[in-house]
Amino acid sequence: MKKKPGELLQLARNALERAGANPAMAQAAARHLVRAEEHGLPSHGMSRVPFYCGFLRNGRADGASRPTMLAERAAVCLIDNRDGLPYESAEWAIEEVQVRARRNGIAFAGVTNSAHVGVLGIHLLPVAEARMVGVAFTNSPAAIPAWGGKKALFGTDPVAFAFPRRDGDPLVVDLALTTVVRGKIMLAMQRGEKIPEGWALDRNGKPTTDAKEAIAHGSLFPIGGAKGAMLALAFELVCAALTGSAIGPEADSFFSEQGNRPRIGHAFLAIDPGALAGHARYFERVETVVSAMLADEGVRLPGARRFASEKKMRAEGIEVADELLAKIEQLAA
Repeated sequence: MKKKPGELLQLARNALERAGANPAMAQAAARHLVRAEEHGLPSHGMSRVPFYCGFLRNGRADGASRPTMLAERAAVCLIDNRDGLPYESAEWAIEEVQVRARRNGIAFAGVTNSAHVGVLGIHLLPVAEARMVGVAFTNSPAAIPAWGGKKALFGTDPVAFAFPRRDGDPLVVDLALTTVVRGKIMLAMQRGEKIPEGWALDRNGKPTTDAKEAIAHGSLFPIGGAKGAMLALAFELVCAALTGSAIGPEADSFFSEQGNRPRIGHAFLAIDPGALAGHARYFERVETVVSAMLADEGVRLPGARRFASEKKMRAEGIEVADELLAKIEQLAA
């Protein structure tokens, strides 16, 4: 069934409040989930409403908490999410990096005691709209082993970049460090299907095509093999060491009904081109790269599909499966 974005926003907000989220937390989370739907990312959209409601009801998130500032200097700050759903904290961090980067040329905002933070690229859009370059990192529950190891240690540890353009939508690079998302392996397991080699490792750290082994005892394969594992190490340290947050094995899986409060970390950066080569030169260089990319037939700019989806869905409405919609309506009642 198709719904207007505003209708889904109200529905998601009501469901989250009924599950125990305070109004500011529920509103910030609902905004992000609807934006994910608009961007054609339903896996991180309304399907997360029951997931977050479970997080709140099972005590894995504190619905009463509000973020606080733990530490700050001129160009940096650290926000304590205090175990809530982290969207209000992320919005605050994005506001802080914009203000501090305008003043200092660059800014870093860390978030600690946090949880699943959704689509990193969406968080960065206000930075790009402010004509600054945005970068975001997050760690997550263990999924990738250290290279040569057998046990999952680092998270999928997504990273995102947003590069503003003189005219038109920003370039948005947004990816995790695994060759495939865990959900695809779970789907193969449910269907009794084998998975391609290169998706996952077994309990002994060897490549496996057994989906059940991968989910129950194994780990996910990093992109680029050893290079991806090294990036996972680097991103884990940025998100956990700099913010004082939990590392992968200390955070129970997001998808476990019973588990601890993840207390992972995020990092958001903003860089003002005006403090470096200047906006005119920056935009000229970006458009030179874009022109070279588009001159090669078949190339699509990163983020282009998301923005095309956003325009379409805002005009035509967002399709949500009837079963999911009924479940959210029940949670919101």
